[in-house]
Amino acid sequence: MVFTDRADAGRQLAARLPDLRGEPVVVLGLPRGGVPVAAEVAKALGAPLDVIVVRKLGVPFQPELGLGAVGEDGVRVLNHAVIWEAGVSKPSMAEVEARERAEVDRRARRYRGDRPRLPLTGRTAVIVDDGIATGSTALAACRIARALGAARVVLAVPVAPAGWEARIGAEADQCVSVATPPGFQAISQFYDDFSQTSDDDVVTCLAAAASPQAGRPRGAG
Repeated sequence: MVFTDRADAGRQLAARLPDLRGEPVVVLGLPRGGVPVAAEVAKALGAPLDVIVVRKLGVPFQPELGLGAVGEDGVRVLNHAVIWEAGVSKPSMAEVEARERAEVDRRARRYRGDRPRLPLTGRTAVIVDDGIATGSTALAACRIARALGAARVVLAVPVAPAGWEARIGAEADQCVSVATPPGFQAISQFYDDFSQTSDDDVVTCLAAAASPQAGRPRGAG
């Protein structure tokens, strides 16, 4: 399974979520790369689109290795095994966390501007990313959605490693993926075009979703 790009991945993912059409749903993309995927899901479901801003906490000397994640509303998820194995000190961890929390705040302001966050109370929060590797950022996003009053949390991704649902556990009420291919090493393996999504791209997706024509399922007259 290889997706052409994030928009193609979003359309294929939306096809796995037909039971949500017509339900009180808010689609929440994880910036940056999850937002173009989420935009297609929101369009197909006729649902509003927002973001949940989360950031991976990288090991200081090996930033691609995640020791956890932080997100809006002070949410933090830690992988204590990685912290212990990498020997990350408390001062080093505090420095990484402070930097990433500042970036969470910056991105939230940049993406929403003056728009208030869409209310989740009593609604189904569909959290969308372009794929899952470790699952730390997805866990943080699920906790944020739950804290904001979501009645149900659905975590939906185009691609993830086998057994990924166990990493999420009870944080999500439902986990949905298009593919869980063998030999999973990186999300980018499964995209022809996995070019970086910019802040401007995220803002454009959110603005398009907020336009008068948004929220109408594909093919609606």
